[in-house]
Amino acid sequence: MHGSARCAAYSATVQRVRAVIELFDYDAELSRYNPRLRAAADVRATDRVLDIGCGTGQTTRDAARSAPSGSALGVDLSRPMVDRARRLSEEEGVRNVGFERADAQVHPFAPGGFTLGISRFGTMFFTDPVAAFANIGWALRPGARLVQLVWQAEDRQEWFGAIRRALAGDRTVPAGLGGGAFSLADPAVAAGVLTAAGFTAVETTEVGQPIYYGPDAAGARDTLFALRMVKDLVAGLDTAAAARALERLLAVLDAHDTGEGVWFDSRAWLVTARRR
Repeated sequence: MHGSARCAAYSATVQRVRAVIELFDYDAELSRYNPRLRAAADVRATDRVLDIGCGTGQTTRDAARSAPSGSALGVDLSRPMVDRARRLSEEEGVRNVGFERADAQVHPFAPGGFTLGISRFGTMFFTDPVAAFANIGWALRPGARLVQLVWQAEDRQEWFGAIRRALAGDRTVPAGLGGGAFSLADPAVAAGVLTAAGFTAVETTEVGQPIYYGPDAAGARDTLFALRMVKDLVAGLDTAAAARALERLLAVLDAHDTGEGVWFDSRAWLVTARRR
């Protein structure tokens, strides 16, 4: 593709993705992980569930449906996601569920108000993880379980490596890509944080599932712009260089198109603990 055509294609891509950045479809991306989280959480009929980093509320609604005599509350920092979670709950007729735009690190939860805490990749970005998990523990009653999924190290993530190499090309990759997504990748670190925050009986189980980025390469390229890593790798490039990077990315995505969508391998830890 000639330089002018590349630049035009890049500009068109930017225009298309601006409207979807805040509402990246994490539910589709992480769909294969949901059965593992549900099984581990084992929500009971009377549970009061706190969902940390709930996004658009899929896991919160699942928990609420499993607790018909209880309830579920989802908290997330993104107002568009929380607003969408509320709309979807109304459309699906889930009544025993609520959502708040809140920072779980510091939100003034009522003490002991929840019998179970869950999180699907929503706990890795805390500024002070010990203080954050202590605050979450404050919201749980003594003995309550906390069940969460967190990413393993970046070198275990096919999606991370393939996308990074495609967009970086021969440039030196800046440190800190992923924005903290791998902060709990070391089970010893995660256990230490949880123990210091007042949890006990920490157990870690390996989980591997493919993750989904779109129905085809072009769709996956557009939705990937919602990831901080992608935006960081493109930032600072001139239009022509960014267009070449997106061409490389499109080729990688096309290679991972299974005919039933674009999928990449991933590895996570399922971490369970109990509040003291």
